Amino acid sequence: MKNMKKWFLIVFLGSGLLAAQDRKPRDHDQMHRLHSDPKAYIAMLEDPERDAYQKPEEVIRALEIEPGEVIADIGAGSGYFAFRLAAATGVEGRVFAVDISPDMILHMNRRIRDHGVSNVTTMLADPDDPLLPSGSVDRFFICDTWHHIQERPAYLSRIRAALKPGGQLVIIDFHKRELPFGPPMEMKIDRRDLIAEMKESGFEPSREFDFLPYQYFVVFEAK
Repeated sequence: MKNMKKWFLIVFLGSGLLAAQDRKPRDHDQMHRLHSDPKAYIAMLEDPERDAYQKPEEVIRALEIEPGEVIADIGAGSGYFAFRLAAATGVEGRVFAVDISPDMILHMNRRIRDHGVSNVTTMLADPDDPLLPSGSVDRFFICDTWHHIQERPAYLSRIRAALKPGGQLVIIDFHKRELPFGPPMEMKIDRRDLIAEMKESGFEPSREFDFLPYQYFVVFEAK
């Protein structure tokens, strides 16, 4: 029964992430079919047209990442942000690219091998646990994924345990309004609700950026 529940969560979260990233409206059957085709899914995640609204280079610059940082990219997918984060941390840093999809982990492992990347470590995680060591991470980076987490207070406690003292949590997710991109309205988390639930778990907003057209971009610090 536990394995069946985990399988359901992987399928549900994967198809939800697909909706969050996709540029083309699809019904649930179409999303499941695309998610079952790893090549098509990866092509969609890496579509250059995604850059127009996701602005990955601007996001990386805004974070002011220091060489040597250890960053956990939760819901890393194809590595869209993970490899950019790795370039910013330098060879002395490390990025944990965490995902619940074995296909995405395999894809990132191939990229690591083919491009000789030495500072990205993939992590095949549980939907409710990133499986990271205690006190190992300077910064968690979670883009277009937080609204998929089912037990968010428990997940935040695991994030807190994995953070080093003074660590940060970065959340980028879609505004709760009608948008040309993003998940269905019922799955979105309003920015004010996000900040409230973070404060309840001991995370205070420290910085916020407003250059993304469809998403909020908030940096939290563990108190």
